[in-house]
Amino acid sequence: MDALVSVLSSHPGSTVLVFALIFRLIHRLLQRLPVPKAVKQHDHTWKWRNLNVSMVHSLLTGTWAVTCAVVWPETLSNLHSYYTSLSYLLVCVSTGYFVQDAGDIILTGHARASWEFLIHHSLVISCFMYSLYTKLYVGGAVIALFVEVNSVTLHLRLLLKLANAQSSPMYQINKYLNIFTYITFRLSTQFYLTWYIVHNYTWLDNGSFFLASMIAMNIMILIYFYRLLRADFFPRSWRSVRPDGTHNNNSKRFLTD
Repeated sequence: MDALVSVLSSHPGSTVLVFALIFRLIHRLLQRLPVPKAVKQHDHTWKWRNLNVSMVHSLLTGTWAVTCAVVWPETLSNLHSYYTSLSYLLVCVSTGYFVQDAGDIILTGHARASWEFLIHHSLVISCFMYSLYTKLYVGGAVIALFVEVNSVTLHLRLLLKLANAQSSPMYQINKYLNIFTYITFRLSTQFYLTWYIVHNYTWLDNGSFFLASMIAMNIMILIYFYRLLRADFFPRSWRSVRPDGTHNNNSKRFLTD
């Protein structure tokens, strides 16, 4: 494993492209799976397939990241310089996914509708590529991938909505599990990373870049969390009231729910 990672780390750009192509292959293979009738009727086939690839990435990298932290606890405390061969490989794999997903969004003509995801992917790719080239903050990248545990429930929520299964028991159970993992694996992870950067800002390499990136992502996840709570637990508050007392459900939204 060490020999393999040594080869990969000498060509991080090429390595990321290889993993991007692998995720593209996974995307093609998943197209063979049946698509729910409701998804086809509402012309959401692309989004359904895109989410399936995202689910594969989240299941893989979320489990991988938590395992790295459990087996090598120093990953949690030394975010700046500590890493193992498996943690470096994890960041390579995940960066490849984000490159593939960004390319899929742009090349299929969904850039305007998915602009917030492109911003997120750009921030992640730039931070991860810096880690891969410098071998710094690899531990931080691993901890950042804790959020993928929550992404599993987020993706499942959206898949169930696309399949018009909001009234199903699975959706009802998942919406509570989603909030739990959002707090424990997404919000807590982001705030820990932010605290680490602020606390060690004076000596961290390119601390201003990482702090700015974290602040931008923190704003995005807080807005999404607010909208997630409103959509799943206070749905009536979504509807704006016109002067005549009727409701308008067509207000513009920052992020899709």
